[in-house]
Amino acid sequence: MTAKDTLLVQVGREPHANHGVVNPPVYRASTILYPSLADYEEADRTPFTGTRYGRRGTPTTFALEEAVARLEGGYRAVTVPSGLAAITLTLLAFLKAGDHLLMVDSVYGPTRRFCDTVLKSFEVETTYYDPLADVAPLIRPNTKLIFLESPGSLTFEVQDAAAITAVAKARGIVTAIDNTWSAGLFFSPFEHGIDVSIQAATKYIVGHSDVMMGVITANEATWLRVKRATAFVGTAVSPDDCYLALRGLRTLSVRLARHQETALMVARWLQARAGVVHVRHPAFADCPGHAFWRRDFTGSNGLVSFVTEPASHAGVAALLDGMRLFGLGASWGGYESLIIPFDPQPVRTASSRWPYEGPCFRLHCGLEDADELIADLDDGLKRLQARG
Repeated sequence: MTAKDTLLVQVGREPHANHGVVNPPVYRASTILYPSLADYEEADRTPFTGTRYGRRGTPTTFALEEAVARLEGGYRAVTVPSGLAAITLTLLAFLKAGDHLLMVDSVYGPTRRFCDTVLKSFEVETTYYDPLADVAPLIRPNTKLIFLESPGSLTFEVQDAAAITAVAKARGIVTAIDNTWSAGLFFSPFEHGIDVSIQAATKYIVGHSDVMMGVITANEATWLRVKRATAFVGTAVSPDDCYLALRGLRTLSVRLARHQETALMVARWLQARAGVVHVRHPAFADCPGHAFWRRDFTGSNGLVSFVTEPASHAGVAALLDGMRLFGLGASWGGYESLIIPFDPQPVRTASSRWPYEGPCFRLHCGLEDADELIADLDDGLKRLQARG
């Protein structure tokens, strides 16, 4: 088996098919011309094979899709305009009116919003489940999809993917996972029985905070349903963006090694810092599902969450407004460090109550010097404590 570090360099490129050019060129196209009627008719018979129309992809698109599919260990992949689009199109591919969805309670907030609004309007019922719960008692005759996100959004609970997929397969239920946290590098979903793996390529694959993109990778049994769902609603991804994602993919492992190293340094410092009452990271023994992380994952990324002693809104503002290196902004996975405040309780309905009263912060530790990031946090915590 080829190591993932080697795959990242080798897959999705054929220099000898492109005049020796190392990177796949950017192919921009709408119309594709055919040399004969026979070729045109053959393309109609195989609509998802080869270059047929610009909206369906160009060789640049296919190079990225091949690379991500190989990285994830799936059959084939399809690119879509955003990570959220990858999630919602997967849900639409496998659910219809009258169906039932099991959705993990620690899911990304916009995913929950889609379930509670759009899917509800389509008469699809969603049941949220605790990320560490046994899903078997929650399954109904009309349950068609079980959705995982592991580690979970903001609070990083790690799920027992193998146990969930075993239950699902015994009942003929499709499983899908938001695998953005691992970037496909630290967790191999198809080895654990997952049918469909989703990534916001916006984050670690692109790695430079300048492209919006999602990728859906599926096994052979489910790929056609995913591909049809994306094709029939008319999604398309710019080949220029695919080129940038491919370029980012080549350095994914070296970037994530640095993100991981810095995040662990910051997290351990936070554990010892006065005024911090809890630090949440999957590599720490007190993280829910830590044993599953140790069993199933080969590393961690740049995300850390922490909780301080109770503080005023003015104190939180003082911490955030004075940060020098941690930018206040959504998303993560770029080269820069980020921080946001959050409250998990309003977006949890099936999990046990969040046990901490103080403000919560999520960090993305970028590629800056770790000691300087720690100094920035230390200054911020001093400002928070001074305002009370």
